[in-house]
Amino acid sequence: MLEHDFNSSIGYWLCTSAHMMQRTLNEELAPLGLTFRQWQVLAWLAIEGGLAQNELAERMQIEPATLVTVLDRMEQHGWIQRMPCPGDRRKKLVRATLKAEPIWNASKPSAQRVRDQAVRDFTPQEREQFLDYLRRMQVNLNALTARGVG
Repeated sequence: MLEHDFNSSIGYWLCTSAHMMQRTLNEELAPLGLTFRQWQVLAWLAIEGGLAQNELAERMQIEPATLVTVLDRMEQHGWIQRMPCPGDRRKKLVRATLKAEPIWNASKPSAQRVRDQAVRDFTPQEREQFLDYLRRMQVNLNALTARGVG
């Protein structure tokens, strides 16, 4: 049997915590008729504006085929529209519509409740320190990716 000390594994705790946040947010968003993945699309579009479908899938860390299903449902609701990219007609550009704005605005308090719950007993200093640790982890991991490791 393979052994691993999960209790002292940063990767284990980071991944399971992220999954728990996603599951909790999914439950919070359900009364709005919004899934976590749909919320994630709206969040990326709020950050970036329009994105090519493949770029969106990459940012969401999901397979492009999985994203298509999510976008199909969102398009049926009128929350997004897909159009050919001006520079490459083979690509589809995804943009949020005006109809998405009310659902996005309604979802923000849900996301904030989940974030607040996750760190409810952290001091403001601990929150800042934790964010610093996470940012540094990303820098470290990006350095590995840039070197072709992983």
